[in-house]
Amino acid sequence: MNIPFNQPHEHGPELDYIRDAIHCAHLSGDGKYTRKCHELLVERTGAKKALLVHSGTAALEMAALLIDCRPGDEIIMPSYTFVSTANAFVLRGAVPVFVDIRPDTQNIDETLIEAAITERTRAICVVHYAGVACEMDTIMNIARRYHLYVIEDAAQGVGSSYKGRKLGSIGHLGCYSFHETKNVICGEGGALLVNDPAFMERAEIIREKGTNRSKFFRGQVDKYTWVDVGSSYLPGEMTAAYLYAQLEHGKEINGERRKWWNMYHQALEPLEKAGVLKRPCVPADCVHNAHMYYVLLNSLEERTSLIGKLAEEGIKAVFHYIPLHSAPAGVKFGRTAGSMACTDRTSDTLLRLPLYYDLGAEGCRRVLKAGFGVEGAAES
Repeated sequence: MNIPFNQPHEHGPELDYIRDAIHCAHLSGDGKYTRKCHELLVERTGAKKALLVHSGTAALEMAALLIDCRPGDEIIMPSYTFVSTANAFVLRGAVPVFVDIRPDTQNIDETLIEAAITERTRAICVVHYAGVACEMDTIMNIARRYHLYVIEDAAQGVGSSYKGRKLGSIGHLGCYSFHETKNVICGEGGALLVNDPAFMERAEIIREKGTNRSKFFRGQVDKYTWVDVGSSYLPGEMTAAYLYAQLEHGKEINGERRKWWNMYHQALEPLEKAGVLKRPCVPADCVHNAHMYYVLLNSLEERTSLIGKLAEEGIKAVFHYIPLHSAPAGVKFGRTAGSMACTDRTSDTLLRLPLYYDLGAEGCRRVLKAGFGVEGAAES
């Protein structure tokens, strides 16, 4: 039996909800299941408003519009992230300013942010890598002192928290992804969490193609019209129905993934002590969602060898990212603030192991045995 890197999971009621959505005769978005998702996300996160969108990328693009990002503005962010983090702001003419990451969590190094701020800086876009929170108290304090917006790219962080607060609910705006590779999924999909009340009304307008259509359906205006910039960011109602089934069971999904995360972590502890690899670090103030399990090897050659070794046993492991600061578009559109030594080293040595709901204890043991020659402990 081959072990894929990721495997989408159907929890049970997804197809029933999709059928119900079809029978409601409203498939174009903002119907029954979209509203249910909004309500559940607000309840679970404490955000002022949650809006489903068609991708995590769309949520980031909406965030860039909401902070009135303009040509020449600078947005501080890590280079070790997916391209959408930067693209959302580059589309508005802004300049990504890349800051190095911490060697322990792979998150933006909060101690380097202040030195990257200039008179053009408009926002800090943090990325909660692997569903582990950035050091948000420090970052929010910097933002307050310099009058900057904070946008949380919490694409990997649904269900994770920092000091008891859900990721995505701490900055001015938070962005979720429900892509097939995430914990809670609907194929493609995302959500924008609005935490600053000043953005609530405009977020609805931007999401609805720049119209005040939401006000119309609430009976606040007698007709709706074009009032601002915007685009078509709504997902279809069948997508929302699938997502609602997943969100209902989100805690259970994350709990099952945590079993396999813990099996990896316990089994690989002796190898970390021996200097063979490094395991993920989860600071004491953080509760993670077991989005991924990765190891940091000692060299690019070691990682390449391990990928091949696992592949021979039918096991798929992957690496990412090519740092944005060294990508052709990153060189063209962005700039770096200081050394990128940790980013470059992580890019060369980090390897993600298979982790998904149905992996099971036996799957974990196969990965551990094939890749590292160790036996997996009992699940916990």
